[in-house]
Amino acid sequence: MTIRLTVQLLGAGALLTSAVYAEAEPVADAATISQRLLDTLRETNGVPGMGAAVWQDGQIVWDGSSGLRDVTGGAPVTHDTLFRLASVSKLFTVTAAAKLAEEGKLDLDAPVQAQLPWLGARWPAITPRQLAAHTSGLPHYQDVDRDRGAVHYQTGREAVAIFADRDLLSPPGTAYSYSSWGYTLLGTWVEEHAGQSFPDYVTRQLVPGLAIRADATHSGDTNASRAYGFDAGRIVEMPRHDFSYTWGGGGLSGTAGAVATFGGQMIDAKIVRPATFDAMLVPVRLADGRPAGELDYGVGFGWRISRDPDGAPFVHHNGSTIGARSTVGLWRAERTAVSVLANASWVSRMEPTAQMIAAPFRPAPAGLIATACPVGAQRYRGTFGDAAVEGAVRFRIEQGLCIGTAEQHTAMRGYFGTAMQRTDAPLTLVGLDPEGGLARASLVNPFGIADLRAQADGSFTAEIATGRRLVLRFDQPGK
Repeated sequence: MTIRLTVQLLGAGALLTSAVYAEAEPVADAATISQRLLDTLRETNGVPGMGAAVWQDGQIVWDGSSGLRDVTGGAPVTHDTLFRLASVSKLFTVTAAAKLAEEGKLDLDAPVQAQLPWLGARWPAITPRQLAAHTSGLPHYQDVDRDRGAVHYQTGREAVAIFADRDLLSPPGTAYSYSSWGYTLLGTWVEEHAGQSFPDYVTRQLVPGLAIRADATHSGDTNASRAYGFDAGRIVEMPRHDFSYTWGGGGLSGTAGAVATFGGQMIDAKIVRPATFDAMLVPVRLADGRPAGELDYGVGFGWRISRDPDGAPFVHHNGSTIGARSTVGLWRAERTAVSVLANASWVSRMEPTAQMIAAPFRPAPAGLIATACPVGAQRYRGTFGDAAVEGAVRFRIEQGLCIGTAEQHTAMRGYFGTAMQRTDAPLTLVGLDPEGGLARASLVNPFGIADLRAQADGSFTAEIATGRRLVLRFDQPGK
């Protein structure tokens, strides 16, 4: 069976319409596109296993798995695979604190020393809000903490003793300085007022029924992923690491579906009230009026507050630790949440990657420029940052999608080659138009997934990293 396709090619200032014949093939739906992106990302970065999920309008609409949770045993990642959540754990900590405050059991604005009398008065008064926003002045991990995962701590109070005699980096409320030790203290504050261990409170009281628990990597749970790292580009299994020193800062594990569902439950007010979540998303100001945060986001009560490239409000948190890279992000107004989890730490841009993984399920942005798949292109040329680049490229239509593969230019290999993971894979373009156009594509590269869009002058642009823009033109013989 054949079908007639009308292909519109946007050339140098002219619109050319031609008729071609092609064999009919199934059209990719949103889940198929997101799965393809996840698989291509894992193949490109060399991470052993990844999971991702999208929650929308009250349910998981896609739960993707790719690669292996156990390289030696050959066990695949599944929907039930537990990944280390790293600092995504912090969102469960602040939500636990907010819930207990809602119930009148904790005061978010009273000095934590007054609520934990054993802490003493070495530091000036620090509030839970300051701990959550990383404005307490407490340090992050330091050189002396390099072996911190070698000891098991029975309680959060024992873990706080690790840093309880250290000096603050700045007076509370005066500077933003990321601190997981601050979340060890915040999680301990939750633990002592909840009357049970922090992981137990999260599992049993905060998100009952979701696959969220203390790090399961070496627990004997057959669903738990192994933890991996890179040594000169080679995959190696990481040694046992005990996260009891910071359950609240980075010690939880969960499935991709459970993490996305947690985000959805926050949107749907199933954990804390809407007014409480509203308050958690108010950007924090330092004593001098400057916003707390870094890069392109502010910080509220734990959540990072930003906007996606099209201006839609987007709140999120990322994580990175031994054997893990993670993110969760929410478009609250759209009732959409996305999670991406990996069983190895890798250099990546997690928010854009998550946004592109979820893109097939969201409305297409306004202003996209209709552009046909350049199936005849053989070369690309353009710029990568300040460097002129060119190379071979090939496009094809698969399941109705425009798919492109471009070899890396020397400038790209030099840039990506600084990372720990695989960096030599070609760039892959996956068009998001199920009818085969290339108005917008996911550009899968060694650092993640970038948003590639057609421009009015016939070029395509994508931000690979902050301040690092890729501009491409595809040369088509006879066009």
